[in-house]
Amino acid sequence: MKPATKKEKFFEESLKLIHEKGFKAVTMRDIAQRLDFEPANIYNYIDSKQALLELYLFDISYEFHDSLNNILKSSYSPEEKLKLIISTHIQLTAKKPYKMALLVNEWRNLKEPKLTEFIEGKKVYENKIRDVIAKGIEEGQFRAMDIEIATYSFLSSLRWIYDKYTDGESKINPFELEKQISDFVFTGMGK
Repeated sequence: MKPATKKEKFFEESLKLIHEKGFKAVTMRDIAQRLDFEPANIYNYIDSKQALLELYLFDISYEFHDSLNNILKSSYSPEEKLKLIISTHIQLTAKKPYKMALLVNEWRNLKEPKLTEFIEGKKVYENKIRDVIAKGIEEGQFRAMDIEIATYSFLSSLRWIYDKYTDGESKINPFELEKQISDFVFTGMGK
């Protein structure tokens, strides 16, 4: 594996620092100190802290949307689609836990018009999950339940996972986690 470039190191370390201190608390000077850069050198990589947040959030958000769209275009049943959504979520989180932490915790710090764009994308994503669950209920794969509660319970069961990869202690196998989350979700939703 080749060593990270200065630019890659910048993005990696700035993401970790934002996770540690929170977006509002981190300054560009903090990032520069972490990397032993002159503060002015930071602007060779990014225009502003807000631009950094936008880059991270929309990058991971687009990955989730692309994966979900591919799953939805498949001929799989609603149950199989939900299993694939769980798998995709866990695999992306295991590979990019700090971006996922940002996605869960820091999106509210976006400024307009990016905040509205992000919220609209979030609603689209949630509605697509809701549709898969509704179709599963309609086809008798899932028990009858309130679709909104089921959707938010499903999504909530996935949102915390980044913590297992950013805490520095847990080394949970993503495939084991996928099985446990799937078992949990489908015990609750299954007939």
